Amino acid sequence: MLNPTDISLFFSKDDPSDIRIGELVKSIDLPRNNVDTETHQGGQFALVGYPDDEGIQLNGGREGAKQAPDAIRKILYKMTPPHDWKKNFPFLFDIGNVPESNSLDSRHDIALKAVSQISDHNIKIISLGGGHDYGYVDGHAFLEKNIKRSNAVKPVIINFDAHLDVRPNNKSGVVINHSGTPFYRLKEKFKDSFHLVEIGLQSHCNSRNHWEWALENHIDLISLESIEDSHWDSVWQNKTIASITKNTPVFISFDIDGLCMADAGGCSQAWPTGLKISECLAFLKRLYEQSDTQGLGIYEVSPPLDTDSKTSKAAALFIYNFIFN
Repeated sequence: MLNPTDISLFFSKDDPSDIRIGELVKSIDLPRNNVDTETHQGGQFALVGYPDDEGIQLNGGREGAKQAPDAIRKILYKMTPPHDWKKNFPFLFDIGNVPESNSLDSRHDIALKAVSQISDHNIKIISLGGGHDYGYVDGHAFLEKNIKRSNAVKPVIINFDAHLDVRPNNKSGVVINHSGTPFYRLKEKFKDSFHLVEIGLQSHCNSRNHWEWALENHIDLISLESIEDSHWDSVWQNKTIASITKNTPVFISFDIDGLCMADAGGCSQAWPTGLKISECLAFLKRLYEQSDTQGLGIYEVSPPLDTDSKTSKAAALFIYNFIFN
C-alpha cells in the first residue's frame, strides 16, 4: 500500500479564471479504487513518488533525494495548463508515495506492484525519485508489459544520464540493489529483448570496464562529447534513435545529474558539464511526437542540495512537457 499524497500539495487559487494543475489532479488509493472505474473519467497519467535515497547512499552518494517527490509536486501543481488546454478533470491521477519503512528491496517490490497495476491499464506513469535504483522498478514494469504485447517490436528505454548505471549488484556474494545498478539488472533479466539507449554520458563518470560491458551488452551509448560535436539533429539521425522509436513503446529514464550544474545543481553528483534543459526538451518533444512514450521517470533530484528550487523546477518542466505535449 502506498502513502497518500499530502492534500496541501494540491494547490488551488480558488479562482476559475486562474486554474492550476493541482486542481486537475485526483488522488486515488490503489488498493481501494478500481482503476478501470477511474480511467473512463479521463485519467491518462499517474504520478507516483519514491521518497527514498537509501540506494544513493549505498552507492556512496549524498542523501536528500527522498525529499524530491513532494518538492517536485509542490512546483508542478502550482503551474498553469497551456492556454489551449481543454481536457476534463481528472486527467491526472496521484497514487501517492512508496512508504519509507521496510527494507529497500521490499520498497522496490511495493513500487513495482503499484506501477505495474497502473501501466497494465494503459495509464502513462510519471515517477518521482528518489534514487535511480527505482529506474529498475519502472523499467521492469514497462518491459514486462510490452515484451509480452509487442511481438517483433522491441520496446525502448532511453536514459538521460552522466553515468551508465551498469554496476553489478552482486559483490562478493552480497546483492545490493543501489542507484548504480538499474541497467545492469534490466540487462541481466531481459537480455536483448529491448533497446537501451543512454544519452549524455560523461567520460570522467564511467570506468572503461563499465563502458566495455555496456557495448558488449548492445547498449547504444551517446556521450556528451558526441552531442557537443555533432549537435542533436545528428544524434537523432545517426544514432538509430529515429528508427528504433518510431511507433514503438518507449520509457524515458532521466537521472537529473545528466544536466549541467548551471541548470540542475541539486543532486548528489552534479557537474559543470552536462546536457542543457532547453535542448533536452526539444529532443523529447520530437520523440513524443513519433513514439508511444508510456512513461517518464525523474530521479536523484535532491532539494537540500538545491538553490532556489532550480532542480525541482527543472524536473517539473520535464513532467509538464510530457503531460501537455
